[in-house]
Amino acid sequence: MPALPKILVTGANGQLGTEIHELSAAYPAYEWIFCTREQMPLDDEKTCIDFLAATQPQFVVNCAAYTAVDKAELPEEKDSLFAINATTVKAIAAFCKDNNTRFIHISTDYVFAGTGSVPYKETDPTDPVNIYGASKLAGEQYITAVNSDAVIIRTAWVYSRYGKNFVKTMLRLMLEKTAISVVNDQIGTPTYAADLAQAIITIINTAEWHPGIYHFSNEGIISWFNFAVAIKELSNSNCTVNAIPTTSFPTPAKRPAYSVLDKTKIKTTFGIHINDWRESLAVCLQKMQNN
Repeated sequence: MPALPKILVTGANGQLGTEIHELSAAYPAYEWIFCTREQMPLDDEKTCIDFLAATQPQFVVNCAAYTAVDKAELPEEKDSLFAINATTVKAIAAFCKDNNTRFIHISTDYVFAGTGSVPYKETDPTDPVNIYGASKLAGEQYITAVNSDAVIIRTAWVYSRYGKNFVKTMLRLMLEKTAISVVNDQIGTPTYAADLAQAIITIINTAEWHPGIYHFSNEGIISWFNFAVAIKELSNSNCTVNAIPTTSFPTPAKRPAYSVLDKTKIKTTFGIHINDWRESLAVCLQKMQNN
């Protein structure tokens, strides 16, 4: 019996990696390998490449990243940040190219300046406003330079019932406090990690491989304040949610004011249906409740 094609997923314990793990049972035509930080530490290039060489997967899905956006601004974090988000990613992309392995890499809306007012297309100029965004852009540029066959997916505002994210933070604060304040002048669209996980598997399952950069988030355009109000309503919380400007909530790292992504390319290329953000939020909250 021929061996099943292997799909290796990095960042297995993260939000996206965990959601892919959940979906993987429905795809027994593949052998799934879920790598934690211990097996594939992206700040240790040699260990990562040795692991890939030993495993010889047909697909690599890189969900691992340094995502502590504010901590990334610290000068002492720069080496680790760029190793994880850029230089080791380059080495993995090169390995995949040399070994005829399909490579899917997850990037971010933070590669854009956020000064626009219409959804960003994949071809729009990049200009990150913080060091995290700069490290992710460097990763994209490295991949493009060494592996023209790779798929890069930029996403935004990721949440799920796993890991740390805005939805879980809001639910906790709404239990602890009678009122909270959330910024209303940062505009984007949330991404339910389970929806992105399904999109990645759809891409892997598509008969023809279409390399390039793609955008994925849920549908709709909202502020973090709108997102928090929806979480309050769907969870039947009595907490008051107040709108504040970004200037009232300073953070070490600057955030893009507008980071809505245009998803036309991924929808037309792979025939992917994308849910409205509110619909997916309701699904996620229901799953949290059931747990």
